[in-house]
Amino acid sequence: MIRALLICAGLVLAAASAAAQAPAAPESAPAAVPSAPKTWSSMSPQQQQLLKSYQGKWDSLPPERQQSLANGSQRWLSMSPEQRSSAQQRFTQWRSMPPEQRQQLRQRWEQYKSMPPEQQQRVRESFNRFRQMPPEKRTELRKQWRQMSPEQRRRVIQRPPAPRPPAPHLSAPAPPRRGGR
Repeated sequence: MIRALLICAGLVLAAASAAAQAPAAPESAPAAVPSAPKTWSSMSPQQQQLLKSYQGKWDSLPPERQQSLANGSQRWLSMSPEQRSSAQQRFTQWRSMPPEQRQQLRQRWEQYKSMPPEQQQRVRESFNRFRQMPPEKRTELRKQWRQMSPEQRRRVIQRPPAPRPPAPHLSAPAPPRRGGR
């Protein structure tokens, strides 16, 4: 259990940065390469309003950048006010980071995305367990993680997860059948 939580502590920044980057920095979200540039007039008036600072240079942007900005603006418009506020806070936090730290988080995100889906799922589960812990326990795990050498961290991360006990059966057993069926 501690090993899984330590793995989580090491990868929590990668998962958190991923979650924070997607809505907070829509222009950096990956997008499919469009076959043709996205025209300014093809976007909704709301998207155009959000992206008005790009209007004068829109046609000179690479098609991938245009598509990324258009997708990000659409995602922003689909958010609730609470989601927008949260995204804005994460974006502000992201922008206040030193460039080296942002680069490190981008690399961790790429590492996460290169993991097999099962391993990504384990990371997400560990992250969720970590988030549900009391703050004191999270602080203690962070402290333990920081005190480890890089080699100790690598060993913890590379170890396969400990087998989990089977989940108890939550539904009541079916009553025995009576009669001739």
